[in-house]
Amino acid sequence: MHIDMDAFFASVEQLDNAALRGRPVVVGGGKRGVVAAASYEARRYGIRSAMPSGQARRLCPHAVFVKGRMHRYKEISAQVMQVLHEFSPLVEQASVDEAYLDATGSARLFGPPEEMARRIRAAVREAVSLTCSVGVAPVKFLAKIASDVNKPDGLFVLQPDEVAGFLAVLPVGDIPGVGRHFAGQLQALGVRTAGDVLRYPETFWQRRFGKGGLGLFARAQGIDPRVVEPYTQAKSESAENTFEEDTDDRELLKTWLLKQAERVGRNQRRMGLSGRTVTLKVKFADFRTVTRSRTLAAPTSSTRVIYDTAAALLDEMGLPQKVRLIGVGLSHYAEGPQQLALPLCSPAAVRDEKSEQLEKTMDAVRDRFGSAAIVRGRLFGFGKD
Repeated sequence: MHIDMDAFFASVEQLDNAALRGRPVVVGGGKRGVVAAASYEARRYGIRSAMPSGQARRLCPHAVFVKGRMHRYKEISAQVMQVLHEFSPLVEQASVDEAYLDATGSARLFGPPEEMARRIRAAVREAVSLTCSVGVAPVKFLAKIASDVNKPDGLFVLQPDEVAGFLAVLPVGDIPGVGRHFAGQLQALGVRTAGDVLRYPETFWQRRFGKGGLGLFARAQGIDPRVVEPYTQAKSESAENTFEEDTDDRELLKTWLLKQAERVGRNQRRMGLSGRTVTLKVKFADFRTVTRSRTLAAPTSSTRVIYDTAAALLDEMGLPQKVRLIGVGLSHYAEGPQQLALPLCSPAAVRDEKSEQLEKTMDAVRDRFGSAAIVRGRLFGFGKD
């Protein structure tokens, strides 16, 4: 099964603010950003995620633009995942608003797959007052496609004996992994449906597109060997912001880096993760993007260490023009428990340990009293959500 929350970000905003219900709501955007999500009322005007906000405003001038609240979306997402775990121990969260669930062997408890899917939708609605759509199919990629068939608040079951007929007419662009460029190449070959893929032999696809061609040929036959993986460790964590106006003010850029380092560090500490590589991302006014990375001697989840490293990378970088976006990321995660530094190691090690303990204390205060309960002086009143 593939469970997909309906217009999740926008639906959460409408849930929390009754004045937004029934209105076209766009999450994200700002003056120069892109749309993160759009309510179904906004989608009727052609607004889609990743669309430039200026285009969205032209399509629907009376749309309500709201700033995203990722902490709130993650909070509700956790509640949804908890519901799904009540139906199966094999739940793989694919993103903040979607998950795969292996329903094998669950018929005795919850009935056949269609009945189980109905019960899941009802349980999610009861838990978070939001709707989801469920796709049921023999393999993962087909389940994902199926969840989109009857959106919103929909259910579609693809039986094994229906797969061949379903794929025969399925637009090839609907297959996960077939992007716009790949779809264009397929169109040039006269391949418009998954069924058309089978007009050519496997050797043709391998010779023409390599590994991607082999994957396409397999999926055109309904083959997907992937299983539901209950847990996959994150490979990185990052935060970035697009400015309303381009800037070359280094102190302003560093203040944004501090705010982003706090977000990244806190999420890492919450998940018990630490990374060794800090990456700075800068997008200039002409949309050219530059990244710089530094690998540390030891893994960290410290906001201070992440910030200091990113700020040093910025100091070393020339700014040939004004900056449109800046971001910081942490990757190269440590495996297994880490040995704590002893006070005898060095004064710097002692300061790091004290700093990390202070950050954990700040996390605890914020968890109990809210994110605004304690604020670093440099960030007081800055970039409020």
